[in-house]
Amino acid sequence: MPIEILYGRHAVHEALRARRRKLYTLNLAAGIKQTGLVAEIVQLAQQASCRVQQVDKQQFERALPDVNHQGLALETSPYPYVALDQILARAGQSGEAPLLLMLDHLEDPQNVGTLLRTAEAMAIHGVILPDRRSAAITPAVCNASSGSVEHLLIAQVTNIARTQDELKRRNVWIVGLDDRPEAQELLRSDLSGALALVVGAEGSGLSRLAREQCDWLVRIPMAGQVGSLNAAVAGSVALIAARSARSQ
Repeated sequence: MPIEILYGRHAVHEALRARRRKLYTLNLAAGIKQTGLVAEIVQLAQQASCRVQQVDKQQFERALPDVNHQGLALETSPYPYVALDQILARAGQSGEAPLLLMLDHLEDPQNVGTLLRTAEAMAIHGVILPDRRSAAITPAVCNASSGSVEHLLIAQVTNIARTQDELKRRNVWIVGLDDRPEAQELLRSDLSGALALVVGAEGSGLSRLAREQCDWLVRIPMAGQVGSLNAAVAGSVALIAARSARSQ
């Protein structure tokens, strides 16, 4: 089985907390102080029967060049994607109508990670992303999400538009985030029901097919001098609004 190397203290910590992956070896850069969060990470690894070893700093840099590894690296199995049915089952078990996030070909790992961090904080039942022309859940995305992906159910699908159609057959409304004039203002839209929020790619926004499958579109009105928000920020605002609509 292929091995992934997670890096960064929060990403490693959450992977050890979640225990959804197979955990092989926790590597510590020689000389790292085992206090605070690092001490907790070592304890979690030991409790999970994960090997812990110190590694020479130069070897660490060779294995993880050009990333902020913070002196920690965890060797694990790849990210455990799930099926769409498992996501909908989680919603059913929660006693809530489904609240889902769909990513329409976002490619920047930092944007994806930031958005997924918000999704986990807002207790989204699951995330759906395409298996091509999109950032997968890589160690870079895990690090950008501060490990939040380890607690999310994420499905990879072949065709976003076809999945939108399947969700509609299961009585889930599909709402696209789009800045077109005909889109409803976000806070004037009813986001309280069974909902899948679709966020488009950086720059180009929603693809034509994904937009056509949406039941309606929402936009975030701009009051300042800047004309738009990036995908991660706009999607985060919409997720917070959807969660707020339910609490009200």
